[in-house]
Amino acid sequence: MTHSVATLLADAAAAVPRIDATEARRLQAEGALLLDVRDAPERAASGSVPGSIHVSRGMLEFRADPESAYFDGRFDKGRAVVLYCASGGRSALAGKTLKDMGYAQVFNLGGFKDWAAAGEPVEHDQ
Repeated sequence: MTHSVATLLADAAAAVPRIDATEARRLQAEGALLLDVRDAPERAASGSVPGSIHVSRGMLEFRADPESAYFDGRFDKGRAVVLYCASGGRSALAGKTLKDMGYAQVFNLGGFKDWAAAGEPVEHDQ
């Protein structure tokens, strides 16, 4: 069975709740991992949500799997994860992947552009 991008995005949206900046900040204050899945040049050009970590979409599975040589110890299946990208598509797909990997509390903040347009703080790497 093949799937279109539209089908994959619909499945991801059904599995991963979309949240707003207020909810993301609350979850972060409670210890959630904020995860930026954009490519490095995007993050460098536009900045990031303060306190978020960068794991490009292409490396997500490797960083999130404790059995991988590339595992990032900040990932914990018992910890809430809030993802974002540029407009919300990659973060939805990434969130669905994390759910499939056993992460139970996964949320999609959507697009960084929405965060910034709402006047939320933006951090620039130095």
